[in-house]
Amino acid sequence: MKDIVELGVRNVSDGTIIPVKVVPGSSRDRIVGVLSDCLKIATSQPAEKGKANKAVAAILAKALGVGKKDVTLASGPTNPRKEFRIAGMTAERVSDLLESD
Repeated sequence: MKDIVELGVRNVSDGTIIPVKVVPGSSRDRIVGVLSDCLKIATSQPAEKGKANKAVAAILAKALGVGKKDVTLASGPTNPRKEFRIAGMTAERVSDLLESD
């Protein structure tokens, strides 16, 4: 993935935080690319009752090869800009996996 170096992925005590810009109501679920310091992710789910957040967590889990329970929303539940926590994975490993995608 292009511009992965710009992504603001950072280590925390229990894993990694990845900043995400969510675009709900898209035609399909996909990782679009890097937008400024965030990973832009489009989902077909609407931005209501946490549906888009759950879909983005599933997209990240699949892309990183981890279980859905390992990806949790860390901040921004009602904001398009969010942070997701990836449990048990370093920022370097997350960046490597996204770069190869």
